[in-house]
Amino acid sequence: MSNTEARPAEMRCGSPAETDHTDTAARVEVLTPRDVPLGGPRAMTVRRTLPQRARSLIGAWCFADHYGPDDVAATGGMDVAPHPHTGLQTVSWLFSGEIEHRDSLGSHAFVRPGELNLMTGGHGISHSEVSTPGTTVLHGVQLWVALPEQHRHTARDFQHHVPEPVRLEGAVLRVFLGSLAGSASPVRTFTPLLGAEIVLEPHAGLTLPVDPAFEHGVLVDQGHLSAAETPLRPAELGYVPDGASALTLTNDSDTPARAVLLGGPPFGEEIVMWWNFIGRSHADIAQAREDWMTGTRFGEVKGYDGDPLPAPELPHVPLKPRGRVR
Repeated sequence: MSNTEARPAEMRCGSPAETDHTDTAARVEVLTPRDVPLGGPRAMTVRRTLPQRARSLIGAWCFADHYGPDDVAATGGMDVAPHPHTGLQTVSWLFSGEIEHRDSLGSHAFVRPGELNLMTGGHGISHSEVSTPGTTVLHGVQLWVALPEQHRHTARDFQHHVPEPVRLEGAVLRVFLGSLAGSASPVRTFTPLLGAEIVLEPHAGLTLPVDPAFEHGVLVDQGHLSAAETPLRPAELGYVPDGASALTLTNDSDTPARAVLLGGPPFGEEIVMWWNFIGRSHADIAQAREDWMTGTRFGEVKGYDGDPLPAPELPHVPLKPRGRVR
């Protein structure tokens, strides 16, 4: 998915200072979303929890949009024209609906509920995303992963994976990246990562052993969920710093609750994010924008009926460091 803001902020983002690993209990910081429209007057609105001023990264996870349930008849659904990416991987995960994906690698695939599509931008890729005609309700998350310096110019790639559900007492998990509860994803990433959908039955509780080297984020989709006894509302993201060896999730309602669990070791690098690009400097971003507008580097998306998205104008002031928090 593209960041379609007309005036995207340019951000220098970094990991927190080193955390004390002596505390094995989870401590939760609640991150609230902001609404961002995708498109024109009938735009579908997404709720964005990463990046923000309070925190810009959770492991290498640097961008989190949560959208729906969206009535496609009212909004027109998703129609994101070809647009570029650099220095990142995109992670698409749906709860309902279907999205058609095309990219400049030549991939033509569909994003469906319970199936992972992971696209690697690296040095540069372009893609389009359109909800299919049969979709009536669109509902899911779009996530970005920052590539480390060693791999940020890697070749473009596309991977698809359907994780097997893991059934525990009172819960069902689908691990689409990394490993959890005895399930492991074969999908390649460039830093250690965890990504999993968790559905809890009404009033069920679940304690998961987690890697204490990871920081974690619990992005609530639906229901009244508590993480380590901290209540989280739908679309909120609960941040748990590294050092916790277990994470307890509780459904406090009479209906099922659903969340996406993200994790990874603190990233340890500063990145610059602007529009759909991740680099290490303003010059990186300016060069990526120029390459997109001049038709070089990113390749062509074939099969999309329409023009590519133009890049917004770059800000006229130098970027200021931000994103380092304790």
